Amino acid sequence: MKDIQPLESWSVVKNGGPIAIAGPCSAESEDQLMETCRQITKEIDITMLRAGIWKPRTRPGSFEGIGEEGLKWFANVKKELNMPITTEVANAQHVELALKYGVDVLWIGARSTVNPFTIQEIADALKGVKDVPVMIKNPINPDVALWKGAIERIYGAGVRQIAGIHRGFSSFEKTQYRNVPMWKLAIALKTELPNLPLICDPSHIGGTRDLIYPVSQKAIDLDFDGLMIETHRDPDNAWSDASQQVTPKRLAEILNEVKIKKSTTDAEEVNSQLETLRSKIDRLDNELLEVLSQRMKVVNEIGDYKRDNNLTVFQAGRWIDIFQNRPEQAEKLGLSKSFMEQVFKLVHDESIRLQTAVVNTEKA
Repeated sequence: MKDIQPLESWSVVKNGGPIAIAGPCSAESEDQLMETCRQITKEIDITMLRAGIWKPRTRPGSFEGIGEEGLKWFANVKKELNMPITTEVANAQHVELALKYGVDVLWIGARSTVNPFTIQEIADALKGVKDVPVMIKNPINPDVALWKGAIERIYGAGVRQIAGIHRGFSSFEKTQYRNVPMWKLAIALKTELPNLPLICDPSHIGGTRDLIYPVSQKAIDLDFDGLMIETHRDPDNAWSDASQQVTPKRLAEILNEVKIKKSTTDAEEVNSQLETLRSKIDRLDNELLEVLSQRMKVVNEIGDYKRDNNLTVFQAGRWIDIFQNRPEQAEKLGLSKSFMEQVFKLVHDESIRLQTAVVNTEKA
């Protein structure tokens, strides 16, 4: 998928740098949609306007969107404000109607991304459609393969203007976030698809207005390509997701407060210093790998000894000693204790795997 196009090549993207997408969670009435969008464009320059027309809700009885009538309103917004518009689609009929009313960019929601049948239906509806970008939100559950699979299906339909939207993941654990960011999974997707634009949805990650700015800044610090922020003229009285929507004025404040950082520089002195430091990292990484290799050789020797003396692979006392002492030692060296606990768990798991293989092998 090396020919996925960068955001700058999308006809709806006029300026370089991170893009900004804003608008209400849901189109509730023609006046609410138009007035919200007017206020947004008056407050700050953004890339495109968003609005939910169909709302897949977790439980029945919640507001599930205004439907086709909302597309008529949104088309009027596009015409009056001369702004590109984007909305969520969840089936072939949604795609057909959105295109009929001139929606410029489509996005696929998290509840759709989890279902390959749904994604394939949308992909089939997009075959032959030209120059309509598609943004794909991560699935609800933390599964990079599922996210990538959805992207592959849309790509297979001939779409080359594709972006991922990181909106966080559901978790049974109680956290400060509505959806846990798990940034490492978004980074993992970017590692597999380095030319895929990634946009962050801080509204759904945070779930509350006070978290939108810090999540936005974190995303930009991680070199995300843009932000999608839910914005409403009267958030407290919004029909859906009221707690995570901000006013157009607050949207402008957030976007102005976010510090944009460069991923590269043309400054020769800066690049030279970075290369020097990165060379140090490379040398240290090589030393680290050598030490790990030596450690695992000793692990295999211990496995031989356990096999020959009929000893169990896992010995709780030894593991408890390592798990308690090593992170404490690391902390004294200025390393994060929780980070080193994770490291030694991984090292121990690999040691168990190696010794199990040795113990179950006949002595030569």
